[in-house]
Amino acid sequence: MEKYRVELTTEERVLLEGLLSKGKHAARKLTHARILLLADAARGTSRTDEDIAEALLVGPRTVARIRKRLVQEGFSAALDHKPQPRRPDKIKIKGDVEQELIRLVCCDPPEGRCHWTLELLADQLVALGKATSLSHETVRQALKKTTSIRGSSRRGACRLMRMATSSGEWRT
Repeated sequence: MEKYRVELTTEERVLLEGLLSKGKHAARKLTHARILLLADAARGTSRTDEDIAEALLVGPRTVARIRKRLVQEGFSAALDHKPQPRRPDKIKIKGDVEQELIRLVCCDPPEGRCHWTLELLADQLVALGKATSLSHETVRQALKKTTSIRGSSRRGACRLMRMATSSGEWRT
């Protein structure tokens, strides 16, 4: 594996030491700062990736990645973590399937049931042919992202309306 040489400037070293002394940043950012300081060859004592990994309780591959990102992408890229790319192809419930799910949630549950469960909703969407297979967790995540949950105090497709009772009081 190719090893990248880390040589920090005085300003970068001061910035990293300042980050570590305050300790009010994300743990990953602080770990990256420690890796960069220990890997700094400008101080005269360059450590191996294995030594740094053992000292900081991270993997040697992490140390190698941070070195590489510093050399190839720059100081700020090495210090901050790389965000995960969005995966729109992983979203199973969208468009027509989402509308059907909301319609199901807002209507009465099947006979013999007092309310919809996540498993029932997933099975019903599969039975209607809206999806080939769905887990209850997928249904939960889709419902969490909408504001149309029955009984919710927020606005949505299933918002309960206030109605007068025979006693003259209002109920929801």
